[in-house]
Amino acid sequence: MSSTAAKRKLRSSYATTIISISLVLFLLGIIGFLLLNASRLSVYVKENLGFTVLIKDNAREAEVMRLQKILNAAPYVRSAEYINKERAAGVLKGELGEDFVEFLGYNPLLASIEVKLAADWARPDSMARIESQVLSFPEVKEVYYQKNLLEAIHDNIRRISLILSVFSVLLLMIAMALINNTIRLSVYSRRFLIRTMQLVGATRVFIRRPFLMKSVLHGLAGATVAIILLSAVIYGLSSELNGVIGFSNVLLIGVLFVFVVVTGIVLTLVSTFFAVNKYLRLRTDELYY
Repeated sequence: MSSTAAKRKLRSSYATTIISISLVLFLLGIIGFLLLNASRLSVYVKENLGFTVLIKDNAREAEVMRLQKILNAAPYVRSAEYINKERAAGVLKGELGEDFVEFLGYNPLLASIEVKLAADWARPDSMARIESQVLSFPEVKEVYYQKNLLEAIHDNIRRISLILSVFSVLLLMIAMALINNTIRLSVYSRRFLIRTMQLVGATRVFIRRPFLMKSVLHGLAGATVAIILLSAVIYGLSSELNGVIGFSNVLLIGVLFVFVVVTGIVLTLVSTFFAVNKYLRLRTDELYY
């Protein structure tokens, strides 16, 4: 084989190694990104849950405003907005597309306070206590919330968090195995070079050094490609989930990118170390198997 063909084959081997490493790191980065954002996504979903406090028809507005202030100061409330009868009628008129007040001759709707829950309180057991407390106010006629939806979201968030954690551990193990196999194949193709260096008297440290340095470069290159791919995915998601996922949290994104780089370097370095050591211990006749 000519030196040109050998160099071309070596470059192809390096490219295959880097691509394999980058794809594995990209998948790890996606899972890491989901884990880092899991809490933020959970808070976002929970803070969009809430309940409606229906006010008695004979309640004075001053009492209702006082109730709104009390609710705003409560630890379980993120925000409380008062909606009087006229505003409620206007909203319903817009949804129906016709003036039902004129048709009926009176406004049948009740004034209400729309409450958004604090994330830590968006649980079925907490909501039951909140409902009991709010109903104790004399101005309140009824507390309305979608109990089934609250229970479903609470259960799904817990289930998804568990599944995501288990999946992350499995993927990390798979990633380690894939990168290890990729590095082993790369070192395998140069096993005779390792034997030649041993025959001319090179020490194990001297033989390992260029392989380890090359593995660091491969890890950095793979991590760089993975970060570019991750940036594209995050940018795409930020347009769909603006304010929840994106580049606004610089610290979180920085932690993710550092994780990808460190993981890429450590995994390739450790895999290369053990792969080279394997061929350093083999006899010459064993290199052909």
